[in-house]
This record gives sequence, C-alpha cells and structure tokens, in this order.
Amino acid sequence: MMLVRRTLPLLCLALLLTGLTSRRCSGQPAQAQPAPATTAVPAQPASTQAYTLPPDKLTKAITLSHIRLALEIVGSLWGLAVLWLLLSFRWAAELAAWTERLLRRRWMQGLLFFAVFIVVDTVAYLPFSLIGHYVNLVYGISVQGWLSWFGDHAKSLGIALVGTPVYLLFNWIVRVSPRRYWVWIWLVTLPLIVLSTFASPLLDPIFNKFEPLTKTHLALVARLEQVVARTGTKIPPERMFLMKASAKSNGLNAYVTGLGATKRFVMWDTATDRLPDDEVLFIFGHESGHYVLNHIPKQLAGSTAGSFFVLWACAGFAGWLMRRFGARWQLISPEGSTPLASRQGFLVLLFALSVAGLILQPAGNTFSRHFEHEADVYGQEAIHGLVADPQKTTVSAFNHLGEAWLEDPNPNAFVEFWTYSHPSVQNRANFALHYDPWVNGGHGRFFEK
Repeated sequence: MMLVRRTLPLLCLALLLTGLTSRRCSGQPAQAQPAPATTAVPAQPASTQAYTLPPDKLTKAITLSHIRLALEIVGSLWGLAVLWLLLSFRWAAELAAWTERLLRRRWMQGLLFFAVFIVVDTVAYLPFSLIGHYVNLVYGISVQGWLSWFGDHAKSLGIALVGTPVYLLFNWIVRVSPRRYWVWIWLVTLPLIVLSTFASPLLDPIFNKFEPLTKTHLALVARLEQVVARTGTKIPPERMFLMKASAKSNGLNAYVTGLGATKRFVMWDTATDRLPDDEVLFIFGHESGHYVLNHIPKQLAGSTAGSFFVLWACAGFAGWLMRRFGARWQLISPEGSTPLASRQGFLVLLFALSVAGLILQPAGNTFSRHFEHEADVYGQEAIHGLVADPQKTTVSAFNHLGEAWLEDPNPNAFVEFWTYSHPSVQNRANFALHYDPWVNGGHGRFFEK
C-alpha cells in the first residue's frame, strides 16, 4: 500500500482523515495455529494483565515496536522531503519542460509527467519498504520471498500508474477554476472514495489467492451463519472467502470489505488453521459490527465534512507556498490560470495535502479506534450464547492476534494516540476481560439477549 500512497492524492487525504479502509480485526498482523478440530490452542500465561507475552517474545515485541515507529516517522518525513526536493532543486520544473519538448498534446504531457512522478516517488520510498520487509522476515512475521515481494511491489506500481489520470483530472480542475478548485475537488473526492471501497475486493486477487470458505471449512461456515442470523448481516456463504495468506505471512487476520455487490468476509487461512472456531466467530462478529453499526457510511460522512475544511486550508497553504517560493521553484502560470495549475505547481498542492495528512493523522486514528472499540463490543455480544465463555474467547483471540504480530503489551500512550488505528491489544483485551453486561440479569449494548 505504501507504493500507491499518493496515487489518488486527495482520496488518500480523505482516507487519512477517517481511517477508511477494509476493516481489520487487528491493527497489526497476527499469527496462526493448527486446525481447531485436531489441535488445542495453548493456554495463555497467568498474569494480572489480559494480554501478555513470554519473555523472549516480549523483548522482540518491544524492539520491533521501536523499529516500526522509526520507520513510520522517518518514512513520513521523507515523503515530505521528496516533494520539497523535487520543487526546490527545480527537478519538477525540468521534468515538466522535458515532457513539453517530447509531446505536443497537453494531456499526454500531463500523463507522462505524473507517471514519472509516481515512479520517482515509489523508488524514493523503496528503501523503507525494503527495511520493513527485512525486519518482518527476521522477526518471523513474513515468510514471503524477495522475488514474490518485488513482484507485489511491481503490481502495486502498475495499479498506481493506472491511476495517473486522477492526477490529470485534479490538475485540470485547478486550471479551469483557480479560485474555487478546492470545492470542485472536494465534490469529486466522495465518489472516488465510494468507488475505491467498492473496487477493493476486485483488486485483492492480484496479490493473493482466494477460494470459497465452504470449500475447506464447511463446518465453520455453518457456525458463522449462526452469527449472521443473530446480527442480521447479509453475508451469505458464497460471500465468505479464505485468503491463502500463509504463502506470505505468519500473521492472523480477517476483514469485511467492499460495498453492495462486492461486500464479503475474508478470513486468512492462518487464522482458520490456528485459531479455534469460537475465536473465529468473535472475529466474524467484530467485522459484522462494522457493517451493522454503519461505520463505513459514518466514516464517509466524516471524511466528506472534514475534507471540505482541510482542502480549503490546504489551498490557502499552497497559495502561500506559491507566493513565497514560486519564482525559485520556477512555477509558471498556464495561460489564464494560477501557477498551481502547472504540472510542477500541482506538486505544491500535494505537499500541502501531505503535511495536512501527517498533522491530522491522530484525528483519523481517534475516530478509527472508536469504531474498532464499538466493533469489539459488538463482536463479544454477538457470540453471547453461541460460545461457552465470550469473555475468555475474546481475550484469547486478542492474545493470539497480539502474539502473532508481536505487538508491544505496554505501548507508549502518546504513540498509541498518534499512530494506532486500532486500540492497543492490551486495552482491547483488558476491556474484554471485564465486559460482562449479562451478569445479574443485565443486557448488552447492542443485544438484549
């Protein structure tokens, strides 16, 4: 995903504001165990905390959390630096001039300019991607070979290049409406978000293999249908899929993705092979909660409202940058428009949006954590009466997820606030351990029984 982080620049801004992606059960990747029908899951260590790790894994988790944080911070700053360098060294201006000499039609010049920019941006970020994959291999989270990994990145780059016309569209909007371009871009953003959410499941098979869950886990599907009946979600067996994640990862994961005709539930084969069915039911209940509680429409609405003001602010910031550095960066105004409408000038707007995305990351993550917590509560309530002990099942599921992804049991509170799209596994497990609304004849937040 890092390779296409700027492919749809304003769409990405909206996603940053709301954390809108395919909903995942865990903020970090997780691990797996042998088939529940034949192998028992080992008991978690006794502790006053709901989520713990054995000493050897605890040391690895703490070190890994520091590496992940460093990569995220430095990578984000480097992304800003790349844009600044392209502008300040006039490489963007030289690229624009080269495309004009090479091609006669303006739209073809724009496609070539932005295609080259996408490649340059991808190559510039490649060292961070390489380090991240190497670390995942060393810590046993990934099992994907380098050839396959590079193949996936090449596919991501191809998808990014297919999105080049989006840059051209936004650049054209700036040219034809130099004063109110941010309003028109805002109006275009919402359908793009909806389209990307709808199309996401259609792109997934490019990177991973999928098969119907009924093909190998018919008994599990029967139990999942109990959760479907209780939650009222319209996810029939033919929309339940197994992803062959074990070819690339030791992580555990599951998610609900898509909209309308593309909506589906996906379970990683590592999870079905290594988690007991009861825990899979909780994960499915959690993912169902995102749909039942209308989290995607709510995030779309939040994105729409937030993007309006952010785009307005970014337009003002980009205008200031243009006036302050425009001459030095050789930002030349196309006839009848603003320097921001030039190819290199549009990178100034991208820079402003990237700054906004970095600053507003905590806001988007805060909303995301709220929705994830609601889904946790919903999932735990959804399996009440379907499993022997919902609290024990939920806590165990979080322990297996956290251990698989080597999540630090005691993350820094500020780091969690700024960078975590999900509550920490420790907070999620502690809540689950003490959440029993049915005691003394009570009822749940979302279910009466």
